[in-house]
Parts: sequence; structure tokens; C-alpha cells
Amino acid sequence: MPKYAAIVPAFNEQDAISSVVSDLNLTAQKNALHLDVIVVNDCSTDSTSSIISGLNCTALNLPINLGIGGAVQTGFKYAFENDYDFAFQIDGDGQHPAEELPKLIRAQQDNGWNIIIGSRFIDKTGFQSTGLRRTGINYFKYLIKMLVDVWITDSTSGFRMIDRKALKIVNEYYPDEYPEPEAIILYAKNKLSIGETPVLMRERQGGVSSIGKRSSVYYMIKVSLSIIFTFIRIKSKK
Repeated sequence: MPKYAAIVPAFNEQDAISSVVSDLNLTAQKNALHLDVIVVNDCSTDSTSSIISGLNCTALNLPINLGIGGAVQTGFKYAFENDYDFAFQIDGDGQHPAEELPKLIRAQQDNGWNIIIGSRFIDKTGFQSTGLRRTGINYFKYLIKMLVDVWITDSTSGFRMIDRKALKIVNEYYPDEYPEPEAIILYAKNKLSIGETPVLMRERQGGVSSIGKRSSVYYMIKVSLSIIFTFIRIKSKK
């Protein structure tokens, strides 16, 4: 039976983290999955640390705030070093319903992909994000296609599943500030197969997004540069 790790990065997610962990464990039980929940507390300043200490999960408490990329890589390193076959990435704010996990598993089993991304834009059901963000995500779709010839409809989705080959790569390096779109470049340049499967997503169940309306354009510019720099950096090492 495959061994799965559910990596949940959490920064000030006291409102949602308990239900996220509970739903993951319930989904594992219902689907007979060998799944362990790994919550990476990114030096939260609220009650996240004390809450996860009482949950059915492995709690990794970072002594300093590393940001989303560092928190996710901490979880991936744990999964790699503890011999998990696959690792899920799941947001700690409740946007990614645990009951959608079997869709990612089936997509991997049916296609043999190294990386499976849950996309809200294939079937266009569930929470679709704001119009401004959808515009940005659509732009990244074409930028990534131009750079690595991979068509990803939901490049900023943090709802993912990666296999052992991908874990080996991210154990060594993982983008820090804008990891989701940048990681697609990393995987593609390392000749890993990437696919998407339709999933339902919800609005965040707690906390506050770090990207507001005023910062959306700035975000797009910074992510674009990060994607291009990641492409150049990896290309120069080949």
C-alpha cells in the first residue's frame, strides 16, 4: 500500500487548521489510505501551535518564519527522509476539501504523472477566485507554456500531489517566495511529467490572504520575474 504524507503549511491558521486536519484523517479512513498529516507551523503568532499539538498529526514547528516556500519544503523534506511514496500539498486555510484527494490519486494512477495539480478551472465548478486573480492565473498559463511547453490552467494552485522522484528534487531545492508557479518550471526542466485534474475548491475558511487588490499587479510582476529567473537558473546548470 502506498504511503502518503499530507503536507499542510500553516501560518496563523487557528480558525481553520483543526477542521483541515480532522477532514484529512477522516478522508484517509474512509478511503483506506495510509496517510499521515504533517502540519508545518511557520512560526505562527496566533494559537496555531497549541491547537495542532492536540490534533492527530505530526507537528513541525519552525523557530523562524520561512514563508510558504520554506514551510512547504520542510514538509517535503520530512516526507522524503521518512520514505513516503507520495506527498500532498494542502493549504491550511480550508480551501482544499480533503474529500477531493482521491481525484488526485486516481489521476496519478491513470496517467503515471510525477506531479498532479488540482485545478478549479477545468470543470469551472466550486470557488473560482476573483476576476482579477483569474486574469493573472490565465497570464501565467501562457508564460509557463512559452517557457517549458507545459499547459497548466491553475498554476497557482497549492493543491498538489507529487511522487518520490519529485520529492527527491524538492528535497534539494524548492522556490521560496512564489513556489507554486515556479515549481512547475523546476519540475518541467527536470523532465518530470505534470498533469492536472479537476477539483472543487472553497473560499478560505479563516485567516487573511497576503495578496490584496492593490498588490495584485505587483504580485504578477514579481511572480513573472521569479518564473523567468527560475527558468534561467535551471537552464544555466544544464
